[in-house]
Amino acid sequence: MSFWGAIEAGGTKFVCAVGSGPEDLEEVRFPTTEPQETLGRALEFLRAHHQRRPLTAVGIGSFGPIDLDPSSPTFGFTTTTPKPGWPHANIASTVRDALGVPVGFDTDVNAAALGEHRWGAAQGLDTFIYLTIGTGIGGGGMVGGRLLHGMLHPEMGHIPIPHDLNRDPYQGFCPYHGDCLEGLAAGPALEERWGKPAENLAPDHPAWELQAHYLALALAGFVCTLSPQRIVMGGGVMQQSHLMPMIHQQVRQQLNGYIHTTELMEAIESYIVLPKLAERAGILGALALAQQAG
Repeated sequence: MSFWGAIEAGGTKFVCAVGSGPEDLEEVRFPTTEPQETLGRALEFLRAHHQRRPLTAVGIGSFGPIDLDPSSPTFGFTTTTPKPGWPHANIASTVRDALGVPVGFDTDVNAAALGEHRWGAAQGLDTFIYLTIGTGIGGGGMVGGRLLHGMLHPEMGHIPIPHDLNRDPYQGFCPYHGDCLEGLAAGPALEERWGKPAENLAPDHPAWELQAHYLALALAGFVCTLSPQRIVMGGGVMQQSHLMPMIHQQVRQQLNGYIHTTELMEAIESYIVLPKLAERAGILGALALAQQAG
């Protein structure tokens, strides 16, 4: 039996796991501090298991932006991340060299998409997207059965969206773009705009109508450009049960009947969905990356 290592490298916390599959994972979680300390804690956990029960490979789903070009001298590094201390951090080869095993490396959202494809809400599909709406907004997914890559990797959270300053004078919190999708609709934007965390806003608070509006604008754009077979939406903000029905309604309004498919017209509740793996999507996706690398 093969055993695998997995790292979900988040900007707020790291989750590390080892096991043969989803059923027997042993996990540890700790805050993301500076790179040397954080990667050191991850390697301490993995090395201890590797010595007792050799790991075949390790998969890493990392916050970004990251360099995913295998021919690049900085493959496996972060790039222009706003996380203090983490720009140009060498993640992938640090783990590979310390353990001497193959490493699969991708974005945290592509990893979560892979997890949902293998064991969750995107099983049986070859073209879909996964979005996380939380401390930031990120997106990944598959097209034709392959995780989305290109010049770099998808940065769906940083797309520009229409911003009516009369309706919403909030300028946005993104340090690069101000009022991009992440700047207007991630968790920190909700808290800054309304003065309290999203989980403390009542279901009938006007925040949610505006939130659904911004997310629907983005989803309508993704539907038109990528034509996904399903959209999976995770992250802490999406845990508000009243939000998804509002998104369904507003996506239909934004598309206005132009994309006339059964999924959108008759079964949107099964088209734009929550992840089946919930908070485990990222770490299970990292496990799947390890299985691909090994």
